[in-house]
Amino acid sequence: MSQLLRVQNFCVSADGYGAGEHQSLERPFGHADPATMIAWAGATASWPNRTDPGGSRGLDDYFTRDFAHGIGAEIMGRNKFGPQRGPWQDHEWKGWWGDEPPFRTPVFVMTHHERPSFTLSDTTFHFVAGDPADVLDQAREAAEGKDVRLGGGAATIRRFLDADLVDTMHVAVSSGVVLGAGSRLWKSPEELFDRFHCDVVPSPSGVIHHLFWRK
Repeated sequence: MSQLLRVQNFCVSADGYGAGEHQSLERPFGHADPATMIAWAGATASWPNRTDPGGSRGLDDYFTRDFAHGIGAEIMGRNKFGPQRGPWQDHEWKGWWGDEPPFRTPVFVMTHHERPSFTLSDTTFHFVAGDPADVLDQAREAAEGKDVRLGGGAATIRRFLDADLVDTMHVAVSSGVVLGAGSRLWKSPEELFDRFHCDVVPSPSGVIHHLFWRK
């Protein structure tokens, strides 16, 4: 069985932005409010950071619960790891994800500036150069037969879409959020209809789930 490249639970604004402008150490999403962008997932029973026994059990919970199912490795762009640009100045800082990152798999961070791999809890970060196909080959080998998750950000997902490497994609559109600028996944999801089937499923939370799979 072939290993799929999957985009899981990627959140965008109503105008297609996955993050805002002016990303910094203090503001990983730039001028966007991350709490608003991911509110649908944070309200579910399966949200991993939940500290109380509540939370919804409907459609949003299904997608939140499915985030790690069958995933053996992740690919992300450097901007999802941290805000630094150019050569690495500080190898002591280990990214935005804390001492227990949520990935629990090997993670391949795409960058023109490689640095030594390191492990936090059960997640090992590798810093790799190369085109999308080369990086996907490395991730698939590390995934040991499971699928690979393409984590973002939007520019990285676009690179893999442009290389025709994405097999399935779930994008959660926050219909009440308009950013106007930033890192954009699309102007309209219809841009992908030539290559993908698409189901659009509104949720009671107000988010609209877009599910894509290859034609």
